[in-house]
Amino acid sequence: MSVEMIKAMIQKISEMLVDKPNRIVIGDEMRDDTTIIVLSVDKSDVGKVIGRNGQTAKALRALVNAAATRMGIKVLLEIRE
Repeated sequence: MSVEMIKAMIQKISEMLVDKPNRIVIGDEMRDDTTIIVLSVDKSDVGKVIGRNGQTAKALRALVNAAATRMGIKVLLEIRE
């Protein structure tokens, strides 16, 4: 598994959550020894990705963390509009 596979996983999950899947953009940035996966969605879909009280975002971050830990790398998920 690589960062690209984690990005693909986030892409698939995000497509199921939002109304405008064609507006999803996933990029990555490096900060020190950590890869930051940046998930950008349409302004109207941000609430769907974050979820009630942040539960959906927390679950997405847990999945990213579990996959990254299994690979032995540091990866964080950042959600932007």
